[in-house]
Amino acid sequence: MNTSVQQQAQPLRLLHPLSALALIVGIVIGAGIFKTPSLVAGISGDAGWALVLWVVGALISIAGALCYAELCTAYPSAGGDYHFLQRAFGRNLSFMYGWSRATIINTGSIALLAFVFGDYMSTLLNLGAYSSAIWALGIVIFLTAVNLAGINTSSRVQTLLTSLEVLGLLAVVVAGFWVDAPASGAISWFVQAPAPAQWGLCLVFVLLTFGGWNESAYVSAELRGGPRTMVWVIVASMLVLTAIYLLVNLALLMGLGFKGLSSSKTAASDLLGLAFGPWAHKALGLFVAIAALTSINATMIVGARTNFAVGRDWLALRKLGQWETQIGSPKQALWMQAIISIALVLLGTQEADGFSAMVEFTAPVFWGFLFLVGLSVIWLRQTDGQADRPFKVPLYPVLPLVFCAACAWLTYSSITYAISQKAIHVSMWLIASGLLALLVLRWREKALTSA
Repeated sequence: MNTSVQQQAQPLRLLHPLSALALIVGIVIGAGIFKTPSLVAGISGDAGWALVLWVVGALISIAGALCYAELCTAYPSAGGDYHFLQRAFGRNLSFMYGWSRATIINTGSIALLAFVFGDYMSTLLNLGAYSSAIWALGIVIFLTAVNLAGINTSSRVQTLLTSLEVLGLLAVVVAGFWVDAPASGAISWFVQAPAPAQWGLCLVFVLLTFGGWNESAYVSAELRGGPRTMVWVIVASMLVLTAIYLLVNLALLMGLGFKGLSSSKTAASDLLGLAFGPWAHKALGLFVAIAALTSINATMIVGARTNFAVGRDWLALRKLGQWETQIGSPKQALWMQAIISIALVLLGTQEADGFSAMVEFTAPVFWGFLFLVGLSVIWLRQTDGQADRPFKVPLYPVLPLVFCAACAWLTYSSITYAISQKAIHVSMWLIASGLLALLVLRWREKALTSA
């Protein structure tokens, strides 16, 4: 790290543990849990094995979360993954990750979630031919303003939204145990195991639904209580998420029956309609919009911190590395994130389905870099063994290797899924432009340091 570009203002430990837990849960629980249970049930062909697949996905995610707990407590930083990769593999690779998060991963996630929000809000209030895009642009601008008001404001908004989101899912759980499954909805438990290819496809959807827990790394330097609290927050959030997801799946099975769940495209809405009437069927659209809203806000909070960390390390980008102590957030980094996110929303309007386009745009890059973060746990144990590690991942090196294998497989799967689409080619061009930007930055840094 180039210490000459360090700013005097640094992140302070202002974030309450419950706010951090709400942040992680809010990022992870998005629109996916309203869509993927029926897909997993239909592909697996068996209710018992469908639930097992959700447990397997949870275990893989927990293995990754434990790897992150070691990295977060040993190297707490607002830069999160960016900082870990820098410690393990140097400035060049960490810059490419920072560039990818700024232009593809985080901003792409904000854009796709904004489209989800826009789609569901348009069912409540349609604004015309570009209604979804108008809602998406509006929410990006609004939540950027919330985050510019400061970490305390944004974390309070996050806690409120997460509470509403969890209440919506609890309504689904209550509905599942409230109604009687249809006569044709007999549930088969462990009658026939899915084929290996079916296991793989189901886990793609399950792990995508669990995706986002890694963002906990970006608040490790701002959490009250230090390393031990960080471990508690990570583990508690994963246990909460696992419990919620299993309860939702079980409720959908009990309320709709296996056949009903497998064939439904809007399973949660159908279940609420059966339990509480047509008004509840429509109301779920609002809950899905809130779920997307929660994830957007949380992604904005953590995403701007990568931009801050990059700006802190490169002289030519030093404006991004300015931390606003009064608001507890990096203002310039938030502005940059908002501009790119808005551009990606506009790009999404050129595709038939903005949400799908953003998934194809982000997934291969996200899982590829997550593989490298998992690898950094093993690499740093070897090269920086003397570092203080308040928490060490258990069953080392088995859990890090399992996590790396899962990430590598998901990288491959997401590339094969998206290779024929235009969006992935745009993301590859952006990575190539990052290599060019790296060369320019290194030349500029030499010029600035010699001046």
